[in-house]
Amino acid sequence: MTILFLVGRVLFGGYFIMNGLNHFMKMGMMKGYASSKGVPMAGLAVTITGLMILLGGLGILLGVYIQLSVLLLATFLVFVTFKMHNFWAVTEPNMKMMEMVNFYKNMALLGAVLMMLFIPSPWVYGI
Repeated sequence: MTILFLVGRVLFGGYFIMNGLNHFMKMGMMKGYASSKGVPMAGLAVTITGLMILLGGLGILLGVYIQLSVLLLATFLVFVTFKMHNFWAVTEPNMKMMEMVNFYKNMALLGAVLMMLFIPSPWVYGI
């Protein structure tokens, strides 16, 4: 079972690591999307949120600084989900559906992140 926990950490942490890296590799696109959603200082916001999810994902993957990693990821998910995926404010049906899917996906991720606080530390195979 411990190997399954490690595989889960690789998949879950890797998801956030890849999304964090995308914040930097696709900065122009991310900044434009954030601006279109009314985010002030979009470039700075994309940089900060990219760092939050990159570091949070690394913490989960490596099994270190779990509380800090959860704080970074949970903070990101709460603020970004309600600001960027506010499906209730979208009128075009396809965009509304896309935002709704992303909203609920992020809520599920938030639930999973919060559950990680209840896994006894130190984590098996943690650094």
